[in-house]
Amino acid sequence: MKATYHKYILNFKRPSGTSRGVMTEKETWFLVLEKDGKKGIGECGILRGLSVDDRSDYEEKLQWTCANIHLGKEALWEALVEFPSIQFGVEMAFLSLESKNPFLLFPSAFTEGEKSIEINGLIWMGEAAFMKQQIEEKLAQGFRCVKLKIGAIDFEKELELLRFIRAHFTAEQVEIRVDANGAFALKEALYKINQLSEFELHSIEQPIQKNNTDRMAELCKTTPFPIALDEELIGVFSFEEKEQLLQKIKPQYIILKPSFVGGFRGSQEWISLAEKYQIGWWITSALESNVGLNAIAQWTYTLRNPMPQGLGTGALYTNNFDCPLQVSAGQLWYQKDKDWAFDFDQL
Repeated sequence: MKATYHKYILNFKRPSGTSRGVMTEKETWFLVLEKDGKKGIGECGILRGLSVDDRSDYEEKLQWTCANIHLGKEALWEALVEFPSIQFGVEMAFLSLESKNPFLLFPSAFTEGEKSIEINGLIWMGEAAFMKQQIEEKLAQGFRCVKLKIGAIDFEKELELLRFIRAHFTAEQVEIRVDANGAFALKEALYKINQLSEFELHSIEQPIQKNNTDRMAELCKTTPFPIALDEELIGVFSFEEKEQLLQKIKPQYIILKPSFVGGFRGSQEWISLAEKYQIGWWITSALESNVGLNAIAQWTYTLRNPMPQGLGTGALYTNNFDCPLQVSAGQLWYQKDKDWAFDFDQL
């Protein structure tokens, strides 16, 4: 078996804002396996400044992975525990190589085009007028769940945007999730959460910075509506550490990005613990290309989670790969008759 890796820069159609700044491009890495004339592909989706494996030796670890690909999927997963995005790329690449079609990893009613996955519509941070425009577009497109990135503009303007949605749609008509990406100061977090509660929100993701577990536990205990952990899960590697974190904080939800938490296997560990402690969960992509998004979506469908998932990021880039995934009326569909526009030789 031969393994190679390839860097690929995804370009955003328009600058995309979070509380950590504005992104114009996104770096990703593809792992390609070749054996007996067949090829498999995995995506190592790293987010600089956020991924725990954003390290100076990242490319060196990709070289090591390719040189040791003979060890196999399980042994490599164990060896790459501090590089969750590479763990995910390895899992995906082996599944791809073993499949008749390198992009059909989890055959199901979803990949047959018979069933869809409900997703949330993502509203990026920006000036209030731009955010309002996005909200109107998502609601017009038929999304029943929208997720707003908050924490970057004036909080009063963010409250106005939520007021705008609720003036036109009840909580039964449109579910609202907000994601603070850790933007709230420790002392003001509960005050802001209480202000947000009037809008009947589904949940707030990561209101404060990770690693403030005592404060986060207090917030989860006293919050008027559910808190979801997101960044808090990044860099928690062992099963024991994962269990200790959930036992201490007792969140209402956790959000799983396979590229950040060790791929399918790492995500399954979190899911098993969440279900043990009656904690809700859902799956979110982490701005991967359509290669990674496709794998995450196919796997997510097999989990049978009825909540809206965070998988609507395929149309963000100018140089993504055309694929069978299509968003329609807030649902992600797989058009099985549509071919991939992907050429291994162009990587």
